[in-house]
Amino acid sequence: MTEEEKTKDFYNRLREQLENDTSWPTDYLFKFIVPASLEKIAEIEAVFDSMGAQIQTRDSSKGTYTSISVKVHLESPDAVIEKYLQVSKVEGVISL
Repeated sequence: MTEEEKTKDFYNRLREQLENDTSWPTDYLFKFIVPASLEKIAEIEAVFDSMGAQIQTRDSSKGTYTSISVKVHLESPDAVIEKYLQVSKVEGVISL
């Protein structure tokens, strides 16, 4: 199975789980970890720009990483997946 197929399968399972476990529209909480860099944080914040998202950041104890929590109102599981795909383009990001 190729990496692309694994990614597609992952997002299909996520979509199914979100459809079954959540009433839509809803507030969804994203969590990411990025290398401590104002540029990386800004890239992630830009994905959620103009959406009324509540964004919180916290640096790791050594200051090498930053955790980012984003709470945003979304209409569907597809909107969640779209945001994950946009954020995945940020180099070094880990989605939790």
